Order: sequence, then C-alpha cells, then structure tokens
Amino acid sequence: MVEELVAAGVTLVSAGAVYTMAAARVVKQYERGVVFRLGKLRSEVRGPGFTMIVPGIDKLRKVNMQIVTMPVPAQEGITRDNVTVRVDAVVYFRVTAPAEAVVRVEDYRFAVSQMAQTSLRSIIGKSELDDLLSNREKLNQGLELMIDSPAVEWGVTIDRVEIKDVSLPETMKRSMARQAEADRERRARVINADAELQASKKLAEAAKEMSEQPAALQLRLLQTVVAVAAEKNSTLVLPFPVELLRFLERAQSGGVAAPPPVAQPVQEQLPAPQPRLDPDPEGSNSRQD
Repeated sequence: MVEELVAAGVTLVSAGAVYTMAAARVVKQYERGVVFRLGKLRSEVRGPGFTMIVPGIDKLRKVNMQIVTMPVPAQEGITRDNVTVRVDAVVYFRVTAPAEAVVRVEDYRFAVSQMAQTSLRSIIGKSELDDLLSNREKLNQGLELMIDSPAVEWGVTIDRVEIKDVSLPETMKRSMARQAEADRERRARVINADAELQASKKLAEAAKEMSEQPAALQLRLLQTVVAVAAEKNSTLVLPFPVELLRFLERAQSGGVAAPPPVAQPVQEQLPAPQPRLDPDPEGSNSRQD
C-alpha cells in the first residue's frame, strides 16, 4: 500500500514537473510577451521575467522592444532638376505596441523596409540635387514623416531617418568640380583685388606723409639699403636722388633750341622760248623748224 502511494506521488510530481516545464516561459528585459489563447489575443501583455501559460491552449509570442537599425537599400531615381542619383539611407525604429505589431501586420520589419524604400524614391523625385547634398536635415524630417504615418498603425514608432550617401554620375562630379574650381578662383581674384585696393590706399597715405616730411623718404631709403645688405648677397645698391633726375630733365627740355626752318629750293623761272619767224616773199609769215 505504501509503495503504491509512493508511486502515485512520484507520478504526480513528475506530471507536475512536466506541466511546469511545458507552461513555464521566460521573457527577457527587452522583450514583451503576447499571448494567444485558442487563437484569440489576450489583452494582457506579459512583462519581463518568469510567466506561465496553459500548454496546448496558449501560445506566447515574444516581441523585441529594442531600437532596430535597418539599412535601406540604395534607390536610383531622377531628381526634380533631371539628375540621376543613387541614394541610400538608414531607419531607426522600435515597437511601442506589441499586440498591434503582431496582429495588424504580418511582418513589421519587412513592412517598414518596403515603406522606407518607397518613401525614399518619392523624396528623390520631389527634391533637387542641391537639397540632397546640402539640405539633408529637411529631407530626413520629411522622410521620417512619410514612414511614420503608416507605421503608427502597426504599433511601430520611427525614431530617426538618415540619408547616408548620394552617388552621382562621373560627368556630374566633373561638372561640379569645375564649378567649385571656378567659384574658388573668383573668390581668390576678389580677395586679391581687395588686397590691392587696401595696399594702394595705405601707399597713398604713406606717400602723403613722406611728401610733407622729406626726411622720411631719406630714412626709408636707408632702411631699404640696410635690408638689402642684411641678405649677404652681391647686390650693390646706390641711392640716386630723384631731384637730380628732375633737374636734368628740366635742363634738357629748356636748353635745346628749336631747329631752324629748312630752306625750300627755289626754282629758276626761265622765259619761254619764242618761235622764230622768217619773212615770206609773198608777205606771209611761215614757221621755221
């Protein structure tokens, strides 16, 4: 009798252990458990830790609540200014409603991926090339709104969308390089012209000061001689006063007399030859050869 009771107790304990093992579930900290009882969703969402279900009747599905980083494959499209580009992006999203993510959509990861690709192609067609290259923050916000609108119904929240890279054709890259080079050359010329203008103003002020103080010009000349001699080269600098050059110029312009007028040759006027006439016996004049 005792042996039968012991055997029955062991059987019950074994059955209880098997039931407990079949019903026991462990939900991790970053997961939530969604229970279906006979195919019907239970309103209670199981939190992290140890939980129990009815074996054979309940089915527990775990949903990851972490932020998912999903790369969006590169999409090729034509911008609004007719430039062919390839753009890839990355989407950061997380599940906020586990029950809706399981019930409303078959695979929320695949659904978010397809929606991101479609939205990215739409953004490419609505934007210009300059916006894709320099105004990405605005495009990221627009892309996030386009993906987040349907994803809210799936129990998914889009945290962030970033455009990673924009690939351009080689011809467009060369054109942009030439444009950038021309723009930099223009800026360099403007800077050089501005520097020349400022230098000319300073030189004019210096010339004005030196004209009022003649000794300043001599001091500046001596400083130049010292600077040249400090280089230890074979160049010889001899100061030559400018006043002497001006004196010689004035002397040359005032001392040279005007050249005398050139005499014109006088042609001698000779009398025209007169024809010789011989008397004619008949009383008429005839021309002699």
